[in-house]
Amino acid sequence: MRSAKDFFRPLALGAPEPLREIPFRPSRMIHFFPASNPKMVAKLPELAPKVDVLLANLEDGVPATDKDAARQGLIDVGRNVDFGGTQFWTRVNSLDSPWGLDDIVAAVTEVGHRLDVIMIPKVEGAEDIHYVDRLVAQLEAKAKLERPILLHAILETARGVANVEEICAASPRMQGLSLGPADLAANRRMKTTRVGGGHPDYLVRQDPIDGDINSQRAIYQQDLWHYTIARMVDACQSNGIFAYYGPFGDIADVVACEDQFRNAYLLGCVGAWSLHPTQIEIARRVFSPDIADVRHARRVIAAMGDGTGAVMLDGKMEDDASVKQCRVMIELANELAARDPEVAALYATIEEN
Repeated sequence: MRSAKDFFRPLALGAPEPLREIPFRPSRMIHFFPASNPKMVAKLPELAPKVDVLLANLEDGVPATDKDAARQGLIDVGRNVDFGGTQFWTRVNSLDSPWGLDDIVAAVTEVGHRLDVIMIPKVEGAEDIHYVDRLVAQLEAKAKLERPILLHAILETARGVANVEEICAASPRMQGLSLGPADLAANRRMKTTRVGGGHPDYLVRQDPIDGDINSQRAIYQQDLWHYTIARMVDACQSNGIFAYYGPFGDIADVVACEDQFRNAYLLGCVGAWSLHPTQIEIARRVFSPDIADVRHARRVIAAMGDGTGAVMLDGKMEDDASVKQCRVMIELANELAARDPEVAALYATIEEN
């Protein structure tokens, strides 16, 4: 067994020292773009200021015949596009694919100085992260990088979910996890063909009225992903990294998309994937604390003084735990305001009122 002290030593001579704490950076939306599509790439300079993360996608959604072009597109984008304050990520192909190794080598050695995070699909255990961790360290040393590239895993198999705590703790490079609902549904043999979201047949029904099972009874659709997201959030938080909701495939159903994103936000996720420009604004709105919540949080903190004891505010008891909850809200609002001028202007109206 390795000493805990070894955890924060580079895994290759000449590689940068691992981070001891993963910094929080606003990432309300991880916006995917196909790196092999010149038309989409041409829009990146205009798109970059509107999103928190731009991700060059090399995996699902890219035909096998376009894999090499997508990898070259990643290199070209990394070398030529000005991202400003927007993070630059890539999703490589799975470790068991014919393209995964070449993707990682190109990402680190060709654009590693500009790349923030490599997203690894279909991670099933700590061993997958250990492999990538050592490989990336060797490549960082070869490329003479001065800062470590972080890793983000996608939960897409039942085994991955079963091992989620070990995955989160596998490396100081771990930045976070995303839910991959489509692949996970297939792997679990779930009977749904939807990419994320709920299902009308996954429900609970009101008890019979006066014993009549044929009476009008309310039906409540349930969330297929509640258990997995909650477990993922706990595993991430226990290891100082961040949880994300993944894709919502029904682009036209912006209402259900917002509902799913909000469920994930309330459970503790910091962001979600956006697959289409219409989902960017949904993610920005949902994963930015509501102005009413920020206003209330500020009132509670002000009323609590040193943060101990208890007070009554609007007929509700607020105590030490309330302050901790409110600080989560305020800290997030401050981080987002520093990144997003529109959000900063919105929160500034609280002071004016």
